[in-house]
Amino acid sequence: MTSIHLRLGTRSSALAMWQSSWVAGQLTEHGYDVELVQITTQGDVRSEPIGQIGGQGLFTKEIQRALLDQEVDLAVHSLKDLPTVPVPGLALGAVPPRESPGDALLSNRFDSIDDIPEGAVIGTGSNRRQAQLLHYREDFVVRGIRGNVDTRISKLDEGLFDAIILAESGLRRLGLQDRITQLIPREIMLPAVGQGALGIECRSDDDATRQALALLNDSETHLSVLAERALLFTLQAGCLAPVGTHARFENGSLILEGAVLSVDGKQRLAASDSVPLADVGSEDAVSLGERVAHDLLDQGAKQLIDAAHQ
Repeated sequence: MTSIHLRLGTRSSALAMWQSSWVAGQLTEHGYDVELVQITTQGDVRSEPIGQIGGQGLFTKEIQRALLDQEVDLAVHSLKDLPTVPVPGLALGAVPPRESPGDALLSNRFDSIDDIPEGAVIGTGSNRRQAQLLHYREDFVVRGIRGNVDTRISKLDEGLFDAIILAESGLRRLGLQDRITQLIPREIMLPAVGQGALGIECRSDDDATRQALALLNDSETHLSVLAERALLFTLQAGCLAPVGTHARFENGSLILEGAVLSVDGKQRLAASDSVPLADVGSEDAVSLGERVAHDLLDQGAKQLIDAAHQ
């Protein structure tokens, strides 16, 4: 029997290639023949701060266009990069098991975030990380940093920063977990929406590919990220506003935490809610995200979100 050939669209960074190769390997184990097709996105070629470029879809638009043009059959995204606004004709075909969603501190000089002295320079390209960092330690100097994981670590090693913050999941996938100085507690820093999870996208009318991707889907991860993405969509926050969220299954419930901050970290709004595990389906997860978002909006989140986009 001839195996079904699938073309998988991916960015060419080391992390993107690792993620796509992992997905290809999983599909190959189920009898599919997978070809990796590298696609360059705006985010790969532009070096300005993300806010100056536009942010939304920076690492996904070109890949989604290739899907719609039938140049590829599926695409693997870091789910935190995938905009929450649906693209007509495309569907989120699968969300595999999630890697740890937290943020990691990397430093060659200090052992933890509490050991770092006043006035130290911390590197991050994320408004979410900057705001939560400054909320916890307003004495830090936070400076922007762009580039892939290796580039950012090189800048740390060159002494340009006292510490940098990166996603724990990316470091682990690249075998760089030894560079982690500290896993930042969630009480200090909530992750980005979908952080640590992969989103595998395909055409909504491509039943054969959707059937293949269903083999890779992890229901708990999928429900968790549905709740997180519903929160972000309801807030209409985009990818630039300092929004942190984390959904998890615990004690028989799906629990969702969310926070919205001012960019300078001086204001922080927080909310949480849960739904019993027996009741959790896709609609329930989305409803949970919407409820937590409305709680945040009732507290004044829109003003903080609008200010972040100015």
